[in-house]
Amino acid sequence: MLAALSVRDIVLIEAASLEFAPGLNVLTGETGAGKSILLDALGMASGGRGRAAVRPGAAQGSATALFDPPAKHPARTLLAEHSIPGDGEIVLRRTLSADGRTRGFVNDEPVGVGLLKDLGAALLEVHGQADDRGLFDPSTHRSLLDAFGGHEALADEAARLFAAYDAARVTAADLKQAQATALADADYVKQAVDELSSLGAEVGEEGTLAAERALLMNATRIAEDISAAAELLSGERGAEANLAGALKRLSRMGEEARKAAAAGEAALEQAYALAEEGSRELNALLSRLDVDGSALERKEDRLYALRAAARKFSVKPDSLPAVLVKFRSQLDALDLDGGKLKDAEATAKAALAAFIAAAQKLSAARLAAARDLEKAVAAELTPLKLGHARFRVSFAPSEPSSLGLERVAFEIATLEGAAFGALAKIASGGELARFSLAIKVVLAQAAPPAALVFDEVDRGVGGAVADAVGLRLQKLSQSTQVLLVTHSPQVAARADRHFRIIRKGDKTVVLQLDDEARLEEVARMLSGAIVTEEARAAARRLIAEAQALPKKSRKKA
Repeated sequence: MLAALSVRDIVLIEAASLEFAPGLNVLTGETGAGKSILLDALGMASGGRGRAAVRPGAAQGSATALFDPPAKHPARTLLAEHSIPGDGEIVLRRTLSADGRTRGFVNDEPVGVGLLKDLGAALLEVHGQADDRGLFDPSTHRSLLDAFGGHEALADEAARLFAAYDAARVTAADLKQAQATALADADYVKQAVDELSSLGAEVGEEGTLAAERALLMNATRIAEDISAAAELLSGERGAEANLAGALKRLSRMGEEARKAAAAGEAALEQAYALAEEGSRELNALLSRLDVDGSALERKEDRLYALRAAARKFSVKPDSLPAVLVKFRSQLDALDLDGGKLKDAEATAKAALAAFIAAAQKLSAARLAAARDLEKAVAAELTPLKLGHARFRVSFAPSEPSSLGLERVAFEIATLEGAAFGALAKIASGGELARFSLAIKVVLAQAAPPAALVFDEVDRGVGGAVADAVGLRLQKLSQSTQVLLVTHSPQVAARADRHFRIIRKGDKTVVLQLDDEARLEEVARMLSGAIVTEEARAAARRLIAEAQALPKKSRKKA
C-alpha cells in the first residue's frame, strides 16, 4: 500500500504531504489547481519519466513515496537482491535539480533510476495519459491471465520442466562438441601415447645425460689429469708409498716413543686410508673414461631425443612422464563410440517431450481462461459507456521457453469493425483509463495488483456512467488500494479519504477533508461555484449510498 507522499518544490507545490487510506483515495479540485502535478511527482518518485519540473526560484525539488507492502511482496525481494535493508516501510525518493538532473534513493541509499523504476512498477500501477507500465506492458499479460485462470501451478510446472530440458540440452550439446573434438584429436592422442611410451623418459634423466655427455666429450684430457693424480697417490714415490714408509718407521720405535707419537701415527693411518680411497675412485673414473667412442654418440642421441620430445609437447624434459600420463588419461576418457552422447541426447529428448506435454496443457488452460476473461471484461464495458468496444486476449506462437509456447497480449478495438491493437495505442484519455478499470475489476479478485492510480478515469462521462465508474472503483478498492484524480461527484462520494487540491496565488495547496468539508466539496462538484442546500442534500445522499456498499477486509497493496 502507498502510505504517504511528500512533495517539495515541484512545479507549483512548495510543500505538500499526503497520508493515504487503504481503500479509495480521491483528489479533487478545480482544473489547473495542480492535481496532475501530484501524480507526476508520484510517478517521478517511483522511477517514471513524468513531466515534473522544479518550482521557479527553487534550486532543487523532491518527491518521496512511502510504501508499506506485505512481508513477501516482490519489492522486498528486489531490495534483498540489491542488498538494501527493507524489512519495514519502503521509501522511494527522487530529487530533481533545476538543470534537469535527477538522483534516486531507496530507504535513503542512493540507487540508479532503473532500480527505482523496477521497485515503482512492483509497488504502483499508474493508468494515465502516457504510462507504459502495468496493463500497458504486454510482458505482464501472460502472468495476469495465469492468475485469473488460477493455473499458476501449471505454469510453474512447465517452467520447471523447461529448466530440466534446457539443462539436458546443454549437457548433450557439450558432449556433442566434446565428441567431435575427441574424434578429431583421437589419432593425435594415440600417436602421442605411442611416442612417449616408446621414449620412456624418466624424471631427472636429461640432467644426468647432459653431465655424462660433458664428461665424455673431454675424456682424453680428463683421463690424463686423473692418471697423473693417481700416479701421485699410488706410484712408486706416491703418497701411499710415503705414508706406508712413515708408518713402518714409527712401528719400529720403542714402546715409550710410540706412545708419544700415537696421535701422529693415528693421523697417518687415517691419511693412508683416505689416499687408498682416493686412488680407488680415480681408477674407477679412469675405467669409465676408457670406453669405445660409440658411448658418447649413444648418450647424445638419447639426450637429443628427450629434448626434441620436450619441444614438441612444449614442456621441459623432466615433465615428459607427466605428459604421457595425461595423454593416457585422455585416451581412456575418449568416448569414441558415442555412448555417453547417445544417453544424453535421449535424456534431452525425453525432457523436451515432458515439457511439451505440460506446456500444451498450460496452453489449453490459458485459452479457456482467455475466453472467460473476454466475457467478463465485455460485461464491464457497457456500464462504463464502452459498449461499442471489444476486448480480446490474443495468442501468438513463440519458441519454447520457461513461459510456455505462446505470447499473450491484451488487445482492444474501440470502434465497430476496427482492427484490434495494443491498449495504449488504440484507446486514449479517459477511455483508456476506463478500459483499464474494466480489466482491473475483473482481474483484481484473482490477482490483486499493486496500488492503482487512475488519472481522470471518469473523463467525459457523467450521470449513470459516472456512478458505474465510482461503484467499480469502490469495489476494486476492497482488494487493492486505489488513488485517483476525479471531477465526478459520484466517484468522489465513494472515497475512503478525500483530498482537495486548491490554488492559492502561484502555489498549490493540498487539504485532507474531514466529513463536513468532504460533504461541502461533493456539493460544490454538484452545483458549481455557489453551493446550494439542494446540492448539499444531494451530496449527503450520494455519500450515504456509497457508505451502504458492504465493505470487505482490504489487503495491503
